[in-house]
Amino acid sequence: MTRKAAAHTSQYAEEKPSVNYVSLSKAMSKALRHQPQRLGITLAPDGSVSLDEFIGALNRRGGWPRAITKADIMQVVEHGSKQRFAVEGGRIRARYGHSVPLAINYEPANPPDVLYHGTSERFLETIMAEGLLPMGRQVVHLSSDVETAQQVGRRHGGRTVILTVDAARAAQDGIRFYRGNDSTWLADRIPACFLRKQDARYLQ
Repeated sequence: MTRKAAAHTSQYAEEKPSVNYVSLSKAMSKALRHQPQRLGITLAPDGSVSLDEFIGALNRRGGWPRAITKADIMQVVEHGSKQRFAVEGGRIRARYGHSVPLAINYEPANPPDVLYHGTSERFLETIMAEGLLPMGRQVVHLSSDVETAQQVGRRHGGRTVILTVDAARAAQDGIRFYRGNDSTWLADRIPACFLRKQDARYLQ
């Protein structure tokens, strides 16, 4: 083998297996939002945990093509499409979406005039009677556009229904809203009087 060929072979031998960042993001969400005990970690009252401890727990769980590094975590945090996580002061937390009981203080914000909520048609009657409630989470999740609401609604299975939320009127009536990220807004609840079913003709 020539020196050039040997160097070429060595280069590929030293390449590290790639990590599936979608799978990593899902594992991070599960641990930081819903089941920290499954990963063997304990969340602080604000939902955070030491970043080093979190990385160690992910690696102890195994199932990755190589060891997870801080660079992998930051790739998900900084480039994830929905800005689900935050790293501050050496600690990591989920920004929203928790089902575990935590004392998270969301910062109130003025919402757009209109927001949207995607769900399954089988839930429509209950929602229009009782409004939107957290249902196992700490806050109600709303979308800033119809496309995102459709994506969320499809997760519930069955025929997707999009609800229009009169956020401006709800805010004037004292409903508190919080900004999750560019496409997600949060609220304590949304009474049914601020909801309207989106006309199916405008859905793709």
